[in-house]
Amino acid sequence: MEPIIRVEDLVKNFNTVTAVDGITFSVYPGEFFGLLGPNGAGKTSTIRMLYGFSPPTSGTLEVFGLDIRKDWREIKSRIGVCQQENTLDPDLSVSQNLILYAGYFDVPKEEALRRSEELLQFFALSNRREDKVADLSGGLARRLILARSLISRPDILVLDEPTTGLDPQSRYQMWDRLDALKDGGLTALITTHYMEEAENLCDRLVIIDHGKILVEGNPQDLIAEHAGGNIIEIAGHEEAVLDFVKERNIRHDDLGDRLIIYIAKEDTDLYNTIMDRFCVEKCTYRNSTLEDVFLRLTGRELRE
Repeated sequence: MEPIIRVEDLVKNFNTVTAVDGITFSVYPGEFFGLLGPNGAGKTSTIRMLYGFSPPTSGTLEVFGLDIRKDWREIKSRIGVCQQENTLDPDLSVSQNLILYAGYFDVPKEEALRRSEELLQFFALSNRREDKVADLSGGLARRLILARSLISRPDILVLDEPTTGLDPQSRYQMWDRLDALKDGGLTALITTHYMEEAENLCDRLVIIDHGKILVEGNPQDLIAEHAGGNIIEIAGHEEAVLDFVKERNIRHDDLGDRLIIYIAKEDTDLYNTIMDRFCVEKCTYRNSTLEDVFLRLTGRELRE
């Protein structure tokens, strides 16, 4: 299968700053592909190049087999973008925001009306069609922004932090709608700071830091490779447990006030030994998550 997006040695410089530093990846039709990384890692710079907002400095960027430098108009016409900022027109109603946006893609008015009604129903916004955008909650506004990005029937959907700022209920509602779109065969490129979101939605993902790709793969495979299957956290640990994990080359992070130990799911003997010998008190144990992988690879320190 040919990739729908092909990125090879892609670079983006802003004067003396290199925001994207020679990254390579491919996205295939029907995939939900994630771009994860700390603030300033190069995620937004990458997706802005992908939909033609910002030209690459060097490297290859092909979408639908077309070169973004030469065919950016055609590429943009086939991509829907759900930006993290609220760019809805506050002076228009919910339905007017959809219909007006459809006009930018030369969708005939009657077809735009039909599509807007379908999207309003799909995102449970039908009873708010005449409301002004200013009257919508944050969750409803995010649903409308996503609906607007789909009005042109795009072949690729770009989701830039799609659930930022939403309460848990609204976030799960968005995930349900995105799951339905995924089941329908849509291809999506997602940036997010919510590791649970990436773990649930993405078929594959890359973690980027300082403009470079650190890892690429399926979320569950990355968890197994970099964070094992089980985690034991020991607060106020003694030197004996630290010596134990070092002698046996067990993956761990010593955070000073607590020790995080990563153990493969199948290694039950090791798990039981640590629990019996060192977990008399102040121990917690849980399953590994994508957030553990992210923190192990990008660090836990605060950044400017």
